[in-house]
Amino acid sequence: MKLTDYSISRRKFLSNSSKASLAVGVVGTGIFSACSNDAKGEGTSILATSYTQTPLSFDFSALEPHIDAMTMEIHFTKHAAGYAKNLNDALGEENVDTSKPLEDVLASISQYSTKMRNNGGGHYNHELFWQIMSPDAAERPEGALADAIADSFGSFESFAEQFESAAGTRFGSGWAWLVVGEDKKLAIGSTPNQDNPLMDISDFKGTPLIGLDVWEHAYYLNYQNRRADYVSAFWNIINWKTVADRFSAAI
Repeated sequence: MKLTDYSISRRKFLSNSSKASLAVGVVGTGIFSACSNDAKGEGTSILATSYTQTPLSFDFSALEPHIDAMTMEIHFTKHAAGYAKNLNDALGEENVDTSKPLEDVLASISQYSTKMRNNGGGHYNHELFWQIMSPDAAERPEGALADAIADSFGSFESFAEQFESAAGTRFGSGWAWLVVGEDKKLAIGSTPNQDNPLMDISDFKGTPLIGLDVWEHAYYLNYQNRRADYVSAFWNIINWKTVADRFSAAI
């Protein structure tokens, strides 16, 4: 199945604009530069995220048995849709310039409300989550991404072990991440709740390549309290092509 192109055009950003007066500053790192250029019509970027929910590129049942259809449907149509709706409510309330990508808002999230933080993060995190999963997943990454993983973690096996540890040891609800740091090196970490490594309030920062949702609603119907089994199953559905494309854009 061919995945849809998640790049966001200037026209799409402007169609979602609230024509607000508050401009969000652009941070001088690769991801924010790329997203800013996209909003100005200077190209498109897989790293840019709009403020509306993107339709899934696969059926709810397509990721079975690793993620069951009911979990996918509830997760997408209830949880993620709720974040998108509440984010757009907050955008209007706080007069955000939506001609710029969501990443710009997250970069200065400390200037906004808790509602913006929770729902902006929740929307961004889930939009990435759907992108980096596929029913036609390859076993492992190839090319430059595979080389970077080996350089940063010693081997794919070591990378997988460290990522599973980050996901398994995140207390309560949150996310596990593979990111490109400011030094262009790969790093693994986790964040609580709906925070992410783009936020200026986050202790763990970088450009996200992979984000794994470890809130219980992401796995409980199928795995109950067995988070480790859910995390292990995730390797079977990672869309390494999209992750590699994000890596190329980030560096």
